[in-house]
Amino acid sequence: MGEQRLVADLVVERLRAWGVDRVFGYSGDGINGLMGALRRAGGVPAFVQARHEENAALMAVGHAKYTGGVGVVTSTQGPGAVHVLNGLYDAKLDHQPVVAIVGQQQTTALGSEYQQEIDLTSLFKDVAAQYVGTVLDPEQAAMVLDRAFRTALATRSPCVVVLPHDVQVEPAPDEPSHEHGVVPTVPQWRPPRVLPADADLAEAAAVLNAGRRVALLVGQGARDAGDQVRAVAERLGAGVTTSLLGKPWWDETLPTSCGVMGHLGTTASAWLMDRCDTLLMVGTNDPWTEFYPAPGQARGVQVDLDGRHVGNRYPVEVGLVGDAAETLEALLPLLDERSDTSWREEVVGQVERWHRIAEERATGGTGEADPLSPERVVRALTPRLPHDAQVSVDVGSVVYWYARHLTLPPGVPAHLSSTLASMGSGLPYGLAAKLAAPDRPVVALVGDGAMQMNGLAELVTVASRWRDWADPRFVVLVLANGDLAEVTWEQRETEGDPRYAVSQSLPDVPYSAYAELLGLTGIRVERPEEVDDAWDRALAADRPVVLEAVVDPDVPLLPPFPAGEQKLDSFHRALAQEEGGAHARRLLDRQAAQESGPDGTRSAP
Repeated sequence: MGEQRLVADLVVERLRAWGVDRVFGYSGDGINGLMGALRRAGGVPAFVQARHEENAALMAVGHAKYTGGVGVVTSTQGPGAVHVLNGLYDAKLDHQPVVAIVGQQQTTALGSEYQQEIDLTSLFKDVAAQYVGTVLDPEQAAMVLDRAFRTALATRSPCVVVLPHDVQVEPAPDEPSHEHGVVPTVPQWRPPRVLPADADLAEAAAVLNAGRRVALLVGQGARDAGDQVRAVAERLGAGVTTSLLGKPWWDETLPTSCGVMGHLGTTASAWLMDRCDTLLMVGTNDPWTEFYPAPGQARGVQVDLDGRHVGNRYPVEVGLVGDAAETLEALLPLLDERSDTSWREEVVGQVERWHRIAEERATGGTGEADPLSPERVVRALTPRLPHDAQVSVDVGSVVYWYARHLTLPPGVPAHLSSTLASMGSGLPYGLAAKLAAPDRPVVALVGDGAMQMNGLAELVTVASRWRDWADPRFVVLVLANGDLAEVTWEQRETEGDPRYAVSQSLPDVPYSAYAELLGLTGIRVERPEEVDDAWDRALAADRPVVLEAVVDPDVPLLPPFPAGEQKLDSFHRALAQEEGGAHARRLLDRQAAQESGPDGTRSAP
């Protein structure tokens, strides 16, 4: 006689029906019933144990970003539920479909101030505003799971299923009852075809055709529309800039590619936004509104699958609600070919200028960096990055260097916690990428603050799993500068305050030696002439590598001009109050001179 089929078994069956191949999480008594069902299912879906529930939730977000599917995380009640909250907010703010299955105390104990009892509906009602469901009866379980998945996919947001322990271990119904109060359901959702009306497409085309200096701002909504975006840009003779989330979905080697827009963007992108008279936004809700054209400067058209985003960042004239690829495909025949190429030539000139500045910063004019420039380290990865790689990026100053210096080969995805900007996401994201495609190398770009926050713990997970990977390459670059550098520069920029060492200094950690303790490879570099060989060794290793680069925290995080120019006084005021601030001041002034110079060649302040 076989084991009785429980509600927890039904939940696992439903996960399989939704195509879930792995569940990230950490066990606990509140979710033990589900753990038993996963064991009985024989590893389909597989359970991935993280070192902390927050990291498990970040892995689920990473899984959604790298695969395009639904990420699933599970945790126990109480503290476990609280821990997953941060990862779910990452999913909410970056619009990723994630389902959390969270245990809860026995229903008979709820309301009694029981151990680890938290009102989970109240806890999750903001982050999972689209759907939070509690399974209170076995007949309800399939319906709640299905609604969570359908809603996550339809709204691209996190949803939560609360599963009390006693309900998990009740017998599952053989078939749904056909009676009042029992809702039949099926595990199915298919994306709709969404296209604007013909009249709206014609109105948008009229705005774009009237423009003489057209710019495109491309976000993650263009993930599957690269060819269409390129065709529209070429037809309009436009310059193209991307949001941080849009960077992997656009070919930055093109001569009119101005790089990433915003505070951590390029001089070319800032110039483009400052000079354009027409703006076409495709699949972006980027929050850096001060880097958009000034309201009234440019006429605007926006394409977005989510109508709630239309007009949300810039006062566009025409908002087109639709799938990016199909909408641009329908728009293209209505657009006029540009005979005047003067704007395009200006854009190309500014892109070339930016490339000279970037090269100079990485290898020349910031040669005063002590002992090593982080820009040099990240830029050296570009010609070496395998064409089948996957990249994860943590939060901090490393994002600036990724945005400005790493050119991704077509087809290489790169993801990070962009809108929430949650430190410690780089290793969980990298693990999600590797588990989804164990035959592809992964490169994780991490700062030392983020490495100390979550990375050291999840490096243990890497060490425990790498022997199962078809391609063992998992390279973790740690930019070790002993400082929370992004916040230090933010203090100088926004407050005019000097660095506060007590809050900003980090303990010294031998990252490469720690990797060796775990049976991995550790490489440490301190001089520019060591960088190229270090990358070559790391990418050829027969196991995961921690590449520890000891870099200068004083390399400036200067926004591109004109916004950056407005920050110079506060930077200078802060640095004047710092003992040893002259070094950072020299580097800052050199970058400012490059920004304001006519052609981007090396110049002294």
